[in-house]
Amino acid sequence: MYRELTAAAVRSWKWSDVEAIVRHANNRNVWINLRDRFSYPYTASDARRWLESVVGFQPETNFAIAVDDEAVGGIGFSIQYDVGHRSAEIGYWLGEEFWGRGIATEALVAVTDYAFVNYDLCRLYATVFAWNPASARVLEKAGYAFEGRLRKSVTKDGQTIDQLMYAIIRE
Repeated sequence: MYRELTAAAVRSWKWSDVEAIVRHANNRNVWINLRDRFSYPYTASDARRWLESVVGFQPETNFAIAVDDEAVGGIGFSIQYDVGHRSAEIGYWLGEEFWGRGIATEALVAVTDYAFVNYDLCRLYATVFAWNPASARVLEKAGYAFEGRLRKSVTKDGQTIDQLMYAIIRE
């Protein structure tokens, strides 16, 4: 997938993205809003391990968010299994220096459209830590609807917190 956005592009991951991933992912302010499988500190070894799992993977469900072809974030979705096979969880991250520019929203709209066109999905959803209203706003601007609060559902950085559930439905 390659889709040009106003300020960025959504494209396939490349082996040459290792240094850029580390530069933008190795940031506590990025890490605090993501699941613990996203390491901090984030090293070149972490980046290579990530790329091993996504470069050339078909069907493609994980993409780089790039500015001037430099990977500055990532976005992807995981198709659920069993009775949830027509739903997918979507997630994203963006390097801090690119926050507040509408890049995450544009990438989310592009990948949401891609997922609905290329997969037999009827629902995409995301959970956001309650302390991250900026990410909730990204989802809202991309057309995702607030579905509810999952009270005390995760523990991050020693704090047990709520998550906010958002989803978009293809009618």
